[in-house]
Amino acid sequence: MTSHQSHRKAAAPQKIRVSLITVSTSRFAGKSKGKKMIDGSGDIAESSMIKTKHHLVSKDIVDDQVEMIRALLLKNLYEKEADVVFLLGGTGIARRDVTLEAVKPLLDKELEGFGEIFRFLSYQDIGAPAILSRALGGSIDGRLIFCLPGSPNAVKTGLQIVLPELSHAISIARS
Repeated sequence: MTSHQSHRKAAAPQKIRVSLITVSTSRFAGKSKGKKMIDGSGDIAESSMIKTKHHLVSKDIVDDQVEMIRALLLKNLYEKEADVVFLLGGTGIARRDVTLEAVKPLLDKELEGFGEIFRFLSYQDIGAPAILSRALGGSIDGRLIFCLPGSPNAVKTGLQIVLPELSHAISIARS
């Protein structure tokens, strides 16, 4: 292990508190009616958190509405004290896709490289439709926020980028 790797590991938090929010009008409507909703992307993300031994503090579904998204994001950051929040879905270019519009104005810092790498990897997988992908990473008060498209493959791609650097990124964001 190099001295740089040792330094990164020493400064990184050992226990990371994670919140998952699925942004979906149809799943929110079903949940509101008391139906058991299938959330494949949320389940993939939850499974990844378990495998990486991160602590899942919440898993929610919210409607594609700016105020609802913001309220739930802030609740997870400040009441549930999440270190990182992943928002899954609502990142497309349809009128109802407002996740980025809800989150971006709240960010202290934006991680432009996250979206760039996400689209690069997506392009290698799906080709030109990757230009329609809007992925966002950033921080709010030393905590990390990642907005991912809601498809299972997009969630896997986003987590593939984020999870190996998550502890280190949180330690930097807190400093």
